[in-house]
Amino acid sequence: MNLTIHWTFLPHTDADASLAFYRDVLGFEVRKDVGADRMRWITVGPADQPGTSIVLTPPEAADLTDDERKVLEQLIAKGGYMLVFAADDLDKTYEQIRGAGADVVQELMDQPYGVRDCAFRDPAGNIVRIQQRD
Repeated sequence: MNLTIHWTFLPHTDADASLAFYRDVLGFEVRKDVGADRMRWITVGPADQPGTSIVLTPPEAADLTDDERKVLEQLIAKGGYMLVFAADDLDKTYEQIRGAGADVVQELMDQPYGVRDCAFRDPAGNIVRIQQRD
């Protein structure tokens, strides 16, 4: 069996802010931008990996009650969703993202489990962790 990640879904709470973060700060290309207002779905991904995409979706896309939606939005804001990326030059990547004004959750550090990494929060509150590529 040979599986690859094709799409993964990540919630957003502000389409324009999320678009600015993933496109302008992380440098991803926009592959699709559909819908409007609170029902806007944006597909982004690394230009050199056309088969791997992140679909930024609004919480309203799920069939939720108002109370369930509030709980989901609280979970998002607390960093309940996470993406982990790898970078060839973590120090340079960290400085570029921090320099763009991203919310730093964890500065560069060597983890006790053997990786060097850092973490940021996207505009919705999702955690974006970046590790040094081996």
